[in-house]
Amino acid sequence: MEEQQKTSEIFALRTTANREDQVLSFLSSNAKRKKLPVYAVFRPHGMRGYIFVEAASRSDAEQAAFGIPYARGLLPNIVEFKEIEHMLEQVAKDMNIKKNDIVEIISGAFKREKAKVTRIDRQKEEVVVELLEAAVPIPITLSMDAVKVIRREDEEDEE
Repeated sequence: MEEQQKTSEIFALRTTANREDQVLSFLSSNAKRKKLPVYAVFRPHGMRGYIFVEAASRSDAEQAAFGIPYARGLLPNIVEFKEIEHMLEQVAKDMNIKKNDIVEIISGAFKREKAKVTRIDRQKEEVVVELLEAAVPIPITLSMDAVKVIRREDEEDEE
């Protein structure tokens, strides 16, 4: 990949609440299909009704979002990176997931469910979890960024 010397800007795209993931997926496939200079599309965990689009210009971001269901339009101001930086650090910290940790699933079909980590594949960046509320323990493989640790089971306490 060539060195990215072009300046990019970050825009906030208003969406229908609880439809952020759908808009994110539509927008990224739209940008790829149209070969637009959209460098990143992300949704901070816990923030409803908005996703962020990093693109070369406002018109590129608008073209990527054009015609997407549940997309309500770009906010007029450019978002400074320092304004959203604190929302992005969570992912790097979450890589220290351990076996037996209790996690909350933050995306996908099992969103907001609590689960116990049974296996970790660091190469694929995946975890295998079992839902805590399930009647029968069924292993589910998820991306590491689809879960966040909410409680740590210390090995010393179990002995």
